Amino acid sequence: MEKRRLGKTGHMSTILALGSYSIGFIPQEEVDEIMELALDHGVNHIDIAPTYGEAELRLRKWMGEHRDGFFLACKTRERTKEGAAQDMRRSMERMGVDHLDLYQLHGLDDPGELEIALGVGGALEAMVEAKEEGLVDHVGITSHAPLTAVEAVRRFDFDTVLFPLNYVLLRHATPEIDYRPLLDLAKKRDMGTIAMKAFTKQPWPTEEHRYQTWYEPWDTQPEVDRALWFTLNQGVTTAASVGDPRLFPLAVDAAERYRTLSRDEQQRLVSSAADLRPLFPRG
Repeated sequence: MEKRRLGKTGHMSTILALGSYSIGFIPQEEVDEIMELALDHGVNHIDIAPTYGEAELRLRKWMGEHRDGFFLACKTRERTKEGAAQDMRRSMERMGVDHLDLYQLHGLDDPGELEIALGVGGALEAMVEAKEEGLVDHVGITSHAPLTAVEAVRRFDFDTVLFPLNYVLLRHATPEIDYRPLLDLAKKRDMGTIAMKAFTKQPWPTEEHRYQTWYEPWDTQPEVDRALWFTLNQGVTTAASVGDPRLFPLAVDAAERYRTLSRDEQQRLVSSAADLRPLFPRG
């Protein structure tokens, strides 16, 4: 599987990262199958968070056996220094690890929360101290709101940024959801760029959810191919996968066969999303 440099971190991440949301809500046996598949295909980047159900506990035995094989990226939704420090220690204990490769401010969408997290006594202070102590190698930010993320990146030299990117969002782009200014700024700052929601089709149209996702995903191999290839063609380092055991194999297959899309191919995909509803902004 192709690897790309994760910005100033210097890590060579596979173009597909294992997104861990779904694995927090499925049995350990299914998680084991996903992890075995990831190892077999060389996937070397994991994105996880304490809010993803039991995901941290599900990965504990795998971190015990294969910690050095993965770039482990965790997150916190806490916005104060004390809260973030406690959250980080708890995540490390649950996963049985003594350090994190990347620790991120999770879901920093609200400008008011940005002020708290980046201010005096904010979560960022805990992250910087953890980096100085060797508990964390790099610090990053994740956000569903590109405008807020741009402001955060302007105010602090983060190592990475994780944000939504797919062709449905581009078809319906407004300043609220247009990822392009954020991506351009991140590249200028030599930040690692991690795409989320690459496999998102639209919000679930009904209350019936067929997969362990909070949105309707693309779920056939041709659809998954197009979704991942479009996202990777935008110049991001890696795209976080869907962790549902029925969908992860499709994402791995698409990543193994990744190819460049022509401008015409990309434009046709964007045009095809005219009748779909973008996942963001929510509400």
